[in-house]
Amino acid sequence: MARTLDMKLIRYLNLFEKITGVRTQHCFCYNQIIIFVVPKQLMAKALGEGGKNVRRLSEILEKKVKVIITASERENMEEFIEAIVYPVKFKNIGIKDDVVIISAGMQSRAALIGRDKKRLDEMKDILQQYFNIKDVRIA
Repeated sequence: MARTLDMKLIRYLNLFEKITGVRTQHCFCYNQIIIFVVPKQLMAKALGEGGKNVRRLSEILEKKVKVIITASERENMEEFIEAIVYPVKFKNIGIKDDVVIISAGMQSRAALIGRDKKRLDEMKDILQQYFNIKDVRIA
C-alpha cells in the first residue's frame, strides 16, 4: 500500500496534528474536500468537543474538512467509500478481480462520476493507494 503525499498534503497533516493532537499519516482530497483518516479510537479526540477542531481546520484552510475512520481491510471498504462520498448514497459495492463496482441510482451516479469524470478518477486514486484496486466502475 504505497500512499503518495505531496508537500501540500504534508502541511495539512502537520496542521491537523497541531490543532487536534492526533498524529495521522493519511490525508487526501476528494471533491475539493480535505479528508483526514484516523483510527477509530482517536476519532473523538480528532473531532474535538462539538466538532471544534474540524471547524477550526476548515476556517484556517478555507476548505471543507472531513475526518473519517481508517479502513484496515477490504471488508471495511464499503464503509470507507460511504464516508468519503457522504452525503451521496449508493445501493451497494461489489468487488471482482481488483475492480470495484458501485451500484447507484441516476442522481447518485452523476454525483459519483462528476464533471469530466473527475470524482471517479479521484476515487480510483484513493482506492488504488489504500486497497490496491485497479479500477472503479459506477453502474
